Amino acid sequence: RRVAETWAFEQVEERFSRVPEPVQKRIVFWSFPRSEREICMYSSLGYHPPEGERDSRVPFNRGLNLLQSGAVDRVLQVGFHLSGIVTEPPGPTEPERSYHVSISFDRCKITSVSCACDNRDIFYCAHVVALSLHRIRHARQVELRLPISETLSQMNRDQLQKFVQYLISAHHTEVLPTAQRLADEILLLGSEINRVHGAPDPTAGAGIEDANCWHLDEEQIQEQVKQLLSNGGYYGASKQLQSMFNKVREMLRMRDSNGARMLILMTEQFLQDPRLALWRQQGAGMTDKCRQLWDELGALWVCVVLSPHCKLEERALWLQLLKKWNKLDVCPLEEGNYSCDSTGPGTALQANPNRSPAGIRQTVFSRAIKAAELRWGDGHLQKILSSDCYGLSLKSGSDKLGFDPQGHPLWLGDAFPMACARVDALRSHGYPREALRLAVAVVNAMRLQRRHQLESYKQQKKELLHKGTTSITNLEGWVGHPLDPIGCLCHTFLEACRTEDEGLALFADSAAEPKKALYQHVPVPSSPGESYFMLALEVALLGLGQQRSMPEGLYAQDKVVRSEEHLIGTLEELELDERLVPVLRKQAALLLDGGPFSGFGEVVFRESVPMHTFARYLFNALLPYDPELAYRLALRAMRLPVLETVLPTSDLLHQNPLDSMMANRFPRWFTLGHLETRQCELASAMLTAAKGDPTWLRMVLGSIQQNIHSPALLFKLAQDACKTATPANSPPDTTLLNISLELGLQVMRMTLNTMTWRRREMVRWLVSCATEIGVQALMNIMQNWYTLFTPIEATTIVAVTGTTHATLLRLNLSAGQRDELCSCARTLALQCAMKDPQNCALPALTLCEKNHAAFEAAYQIVLDSAASAGMGHSHLFTVARYMEHRGLPLRAYKLATLAFSHLSIAFNQDTHPALNDVLWACSLSQSLGKNELAAIVPLVIKSVQCAPMLSDILHRWSLPPPGLASLGGGRRGASGAGGKLFAVDKAPLCQLLEAAMAAYVSTTHSRLTHISPRHYGEFIEFLGKARETFLLAHDGHLRFGQFLDNLKQTYKGKKKLMLLVRERFG
Repeated sequence: RRVAETWAFEQVEERFSRVPEPVQKRIVFWSFPRSEREICMYSSLGYHPPEGERDSRVPFNRGLNLLQSGAVDRVLQVGFHLSGIVTEPPGPTEPERSYHVSISFDRCKITSVSCACDNRDIFYCAHVVALSLHRIRHARQVELRLPISETLSQMNRDQLQKFVQYLISAHHTEVLPTAQRLADEILLLGSEINRVHGAPDPTAGAGIEDANCWHLDEEQIQEQVKQLLSNGGYYGASKQLQSMFNKVREMLRMRDSNGARMLILMTEQFLQDPRLALWRQQGAGMTDKCRQLWDELGALWVCVVLSPHCKLEERALWLQLLKKWNKLDVCPLEEGNYSCDSTGPGTALQANPNRSPAGIRQTVFSRAIKAAELRWGDGHLQKILSSDCYGLSLKSGSDKLGFDPQGHPLWLGDAFPMACARVDALRSHGYPREALRLAVAVVNAMRLQRRHQLESYKQQKKELLHKGTTSITNLEGWVGHPLDPIGCLCHTFLEACRTEDEGLALFADSAAEPKKALYQHVPVPSSPGESYFMLALEVALLGLGQQRSMPEGLYAQDKVVRSEEHLIGTLEELELDERLVPVLRKQAALLLDGGPFSGFGEVVFRESVPMHTFARYLFNALLPYDPELAYRLALRAMRLPVLETVLPTSDLLHQNPLDSMMANRFPRWFTLGHLETRQCELASAMLTAAKGDPTWLRMVLGSIQQNIHSPALLFKLAQDACKTATPANSPPDTTLLNISLELGLQVMRMTLNTMTWRRREMVRWLVSCATEIGVQALMNIMQNWYTLFTPIEATTIVAVTGTTHATLLRLNLSAGQRDELCSCARTLALQCAMKDPQNCALPALTLCEKNHAAFEAAYQIVLDSAASAGMGHSHLFTVARYMEHRGLPLRAYKLATLAFSHLSIAFNQDTHPALNDVLWACSLSQSLGKNELAAIVPLVIKSVQCAPMLSDILHRWSLPPPGLASLGGGRRGASGAGGKLFAVDKAPLCQLLEAAMAAYVSTTHSRLTHISPRHYGEFIEFLGKARETFLLAHDGHLRFGQFLDNLKQTYKGKKKLMLLVRERFG
């Protein structure tokens, strides 16, 4: 078995002059792969098929079904060649089909496959799977023959000739030309074929120099990657490409050399993606899905070049390829944005210390190129990897470099991210125990470094706190880092703690819901009392709590957020037990005291990544065990320093008030809106948890008011707090309800001068919240309305809603309290009417109806505003109509006359919006009597120059049409229905008649100045209306005739028009 797995058959033949036939058969028998795991790997995307991929789609499952249904027949193994027939059962629309399958193998690896189904895919087809599984599961039932060359060597000349002739006869259409060509070459004495000793045998296995690797269809891999990239905008394409990356990792774990081969093929296709050149030309960033795939590609190459067992020539080849790809113009940069090529030197570096120094082009392959320079030969490293018990005796007193004070080994040979990349490489290449040992050494180094940092901080604490600012001490944040160091360590430890091995999930029912991962405490051999489970939690907490600068670019910032949420999601799946809780409490306390090295330190860098999401996890996790520590952490994390920086005066002067202030101040923080939402969620979690505890509630409120700057989020917090404070079946929490109101008041003050479409909703909610608290809260917001509401909001929403019948019932007030509340609302209404009479006068009058003194005061405000031009004609007419409706026609008349002083209707404004108001006012004056009519006529003449409107008014006052009751647009014109009719030839209507005729004359001349033939008909109708008005005068017929004669003389050049005038009027 060992020889069959490691020796090529040619090597066996060279080593031993004669190999007995039974030995040959045993070698051939054991040379076929013995594990189904590799067959599964090469016939499916992975151990976890995508949702919906059942037996009908996964080749491995289909092949397994074919095997179990007895579809494999006529299986024959000749040397290192296996063949058989696999029959597909008939389907609803397809007949039964049989396929001939051939498999070549060597040293327990399938080296080539052939199937008549011609299924072109990167994976083995179901028929190859079925035949392979048959050979593995039923090896003893397979007919076994030695390589064909051994059989031929036992034949004499006649047998050989018969064999060849029968073979040609059986397949003469396929092999006859080849047979003839070979015969000709053999008969030619000096031919190439005669100079070579022996003859090839496809069943005799591979030669010594032949590569020993599993069959991989390179052409199909390239074609499929190219096709998937061309469909890159679709979710399914990205998912399949990610599955191919997972397949590479799976091959690496099996120590299969095809992993690197497949990655090379994929990388070349990625670099040939035509979109790269387009994005570079446009100076734009690539799509998020594509960017994530490139990130995975770069990380995979780091993993490949750090292989602990690769040959030097392999590593040299990979490095050569990486350097070649790195020089390509289209090679994506690590930041994911081609436009940063043109960034001025130094500018980006000054903005963010995370950026590489100017002039250094950091591509997705740069880290892999650096990793390729690393080696595994360091003696200290080898000892760490080789033993769990490696450590320095504390009694020896010798050199302790590379060990902590307890004697545990440390790995300090690489920067932390690259040390974690080594761990990932060990885990990915199938060295789980070594990966754990190195991971523990890296964690011990982290602990020692943090201890030194804390000691350093204690010495500088006073100075830092006095200064109030700090800087980022690490150049690269660990969460969101391209190499994902924290995630790597965390998953390495958690994998060692899984309670059960899932095995080949393809055998399981893929319709079943995925099981939640279960972990157990596995002790760390070198550290009594510690487990890998505890280390996983500690590493995750340390990484998430690291103070780090927000990186440049939308994608990088989004990646930080996604990486953080992914890690926290992993932590939330862990069930905290009596061994994990002390770790959590200890690390949380260290984060609070971590100074500039912790995101929870007392002073943080202005552009450091906020801790809101992480703090929310810590708060919820710590609350049952240590509430004080939970609140301290969460309150410390509420800050968002980047929003607290004051703009320079020059920026304030040039800022467009219509633009978003946040967008102007922080153009680099693309994820700011998301971060503020997370800040709000943290605050909401604290408010909910602090219900019933006034002390913590007040502290949380102070933090919210100090740190949250978004009105919309503050309003959401206020709403959530109000809901939490007023449960359906229990008494309200007064403290939380008051906090809700205070937040609402803050929102009102913040948005008072920057009106938003949600203001009305906010104002209504605030009134309802104040109502829940009590009458005093409602009166307080009414008394202080000018700092919270606009006048129109205060009168139309606050005062009205606060005094509705439903509100009064809800408050359950006494008569005295009710009068006091209504008095407060009336005072508010009068103040608003004085401040904004145009919009608030009518609501103020409505609110003051039941109080004579207040009503008179409101009316006087209207009069004063009308006299000082504080109200326009439309508002005055509206109030006048209200007065008439209230049964105060004289006051309505007074306001109508004041409205005329602000009104001007030009000669061509036949459809002026005030038309109905004018007719209503005229009807009102007619109903009041001659004196009122006489007083209003001069006002009408002065304000209205429109001839048809004057004529209409004149007809309404002098003639009794049946539609008089519809004056004023059918609203309140009925008041003129019983009015007295007046003669047009006597005062006061004679003045109006003269004005109407004069208006017709002037309007006629104005219209004729620029009249076109298509308006002739309309003009003739206009003259007809003019004649009707002229005929109201006793000499109207004569005056209209003179008017026409004047027109004919003046505009005699317009012959066609004058002809129409003569035809109509003579």
